[in-house]
Amino acid sequence: MSAVRKRSISLGQTKTSISLEDEFWDAFKSIARARGLTTSQLVESIAADKQRGNLSSVVRVFVLKSALSGGSSSQLNFKD
Repeated sequence: MSAVRKRSISLGQTKTSISLEDEFWDAFKSIARARGLTTSQLVESIAADKQRGNLSSVVRVFVLKSALSGGSSSQLNFKD
């Protein structure tokens, strides 16, 4: 597993950052691309779930749920 990296994103007019491992970030970008969204747009669409934890955790759970609900590794573009 790779080290956790901070990534800057925009939520509306607000700049923030999330800390994710490369594998989660790569999968998240693939999901966004498959949905025709930017990573910021996808974060905004799932940010309503933030009450369940911090934003980084919400993104990790979203990626995990996407993978478990039928997203294949080729669809999600996981790195080996």
